[in-house]
Amino acid sequence: MALQPETSASDIVRGLAGMLAVMALVLALAAWSLSWWQAWAFLATFGGCSVLLVIDLARRDPALLRRRMRSGPAAEKESSQKLIQAINGAGFLGLLIVPGLDHRFGWSSVPLEAVIAGHVLIVACYLGWAMVFRDNTFAFSTIEVEAGQRVVDTGTYAFVRHPMYATGLPLFVGIPLALGSYWGLIVSAVLLAGIVARLLHEERFLAARLPGYADYMRRVRFRLVPGVW
Repeated sequence: MALQPETSASDIVRGLAGMLAVMALVLALAAWSLSWWQAWAFLATFGGCSVLLVIDLARRDPALLRRRMRSGPAAEKESSQKLIQAINGAGFLGLLIVPGLDHRFGWSSVPLEAVIAGHVLIVACYLGWAMVFRDNTFAFSTIEVEAGQRVVDTGTYAFVRHPMYATGLPLFVGIPLALGSYWGLIVSAVLLAGIVARLLHEERFLAARLPGYADYMRRVRFRLVPGVW
C-alpha cells in the first residue's frame, strides 16, 4: 500500500496489527489449533521487531518509511519483478503454512534450543535491516530509481551489494525454527532462489539507470555473502 505524507506511525502500527492478525489466522488454520506456543512466541518477536523498526523509521527517516510501504507485486513496475515478487509472497506464506502443517501432523521434533535460536535469527535480521536503513535512505521495497538517488558504497554497502537481502537471509531460517519446524526450511531454499532472481534483475536495472552503479559493481565483488558470492 502507498503511504501518504499525512500517514502517522500509529496508522502504520495498526496496519502491522492487521498483518499480524492475518499471519496468526494462517498459522492457526494450517495447524488447526490455537494451542501452539511456538506460533504465539514467534508472532510476539516478529511483531515487536516490526513495530520498533517502523517507529524508528517514522522518527528518523519518514521518507524512507514511505518508500518501504510501496511494496508487493502490484507496486513493481517491471513485469518480471511482479512475477518474482508474487512467487516470493507465496513463499513467505509457505514459511507459515508448512510449519503449521508440521505442527498439526507432528513431522518435526525441534528442541527448545533451536526454537530460541530461531528467535535470535529473527532479531538479528531486524537489527541488520536497521543498519541498512541508516546507510541508505533509498532502500526501496520496489526496484526503481528516484530523482536525486545516488549510489551508496559505505557502511554495509561496502561489504556486499545487497545488504538488505543479505541481512534478511537469517529470517528465512529463523521463522521455521522459531515455529518448531525443520520441514519449513525447505521453503527457505525456495525463497533464497527467489531472492537471487530478484537481485540479479535489480543489478541489471540499476546498472542501466543509476549513474555510477556499474562502477560500484566492479568495486564491490560480492552480492550477498562476503568471500562467497
